[in-house]
Amino acid sequence: MSGGGPRPGRLRGALQRGRDKWADLWPRLLSGVVLAVLGLLLLLASGLWIRLGVSVVIGVMMWELARLTGWRHPEFRSPRHPVLIGILSGLVMLAMLVLPGDWPMALALVPMIAGWHGTHEHERPAYLLFTLAILGAGYALVVIREVMGLPTLAWIVGTVVLSDVLGYFIGRRFGGPRFWPAISPKKTWSGTIAGWVGALVLALVLLLAGQAPWSVLVLGPLLALAGQFGDIAESWLKRRVGVKDSSDLIPGHGGAMDRFDAMAGALLVALVLLIGNLLPVIGG
Repeated sequence: MSGGGPRPGRLRGALQRGRDKWADLWPRLLSGVVLAVLGLLLLLASGLWIRLGVSVVIGVMMWELARLTGWRHPEFRSPRHPVLIGILSGLVMLAMLVLPGDWPMALALVPMIAGWHGTHEHERPAYLLFTLAILGAGYALVVIREVMGLPTLAWIVGTVVLSDVLGYFIGRRFGGPRFWPAISPKKTWSGTIAGWVGALVLALVLLLAGQAPWSVLVLGPLLALAGQFGDIAESWLKRRVGVKDSSDLIPGHGGAMDRFDAMAGALLVALVLLIGNLLPVIGG
């Protein structure tokens, strides 16, 4: 005689799917706490310390990029090693941030040229574009910190973090239609919109507190969107070369590119706003 309730097998399956859905939550949270502390220390740093910290992060991201675009292809062999590209890129980033004037920006060509022959021929355009984006984001972080001040940089970082957290939890909780399934199959419209709303709420709080001009109501969601497209751009690259994460350095988060892709996208847009004198001063 069959009952009307769920069968044990189906119940166990549903419970297992629920556990799998949140399987990476605790490693992600613990790693997130460590990353948050390190990120806070980096934001509070200044002078040579912030330049050194940013250069290390950029070096790690370039090491991952070199692996993704060249050395992960089993049919491709090169005497160069991604570690050398990472070290070189970190030194170049430090030089760009320490040397006076605008000419050090041209040093970005060094890792682009150095990594050209060590990159799979099909991935060379991606390597060049991502190299410019990674170095540009590192440069933007330090320039915004020193030109616009810590509160403005904290607003940009807070917008990206809030958008990412809300997108993760709301997207996992409610699911729904995929935002761009061909490139980023896990990103949903519910999570994406939640990120925009979070950025808008943060901007509104700053505006009502008298710490920001009205333009943050537009620029906040714009930075969140830029961060989401930074995430999508990296997802496109990983999908193109057939890997899940840029590396396995950070438990629950993958690699440095996986963790800072959204931040890089937002920082690049913030740099453009700064150049156009459109980036607001927060708390000023």
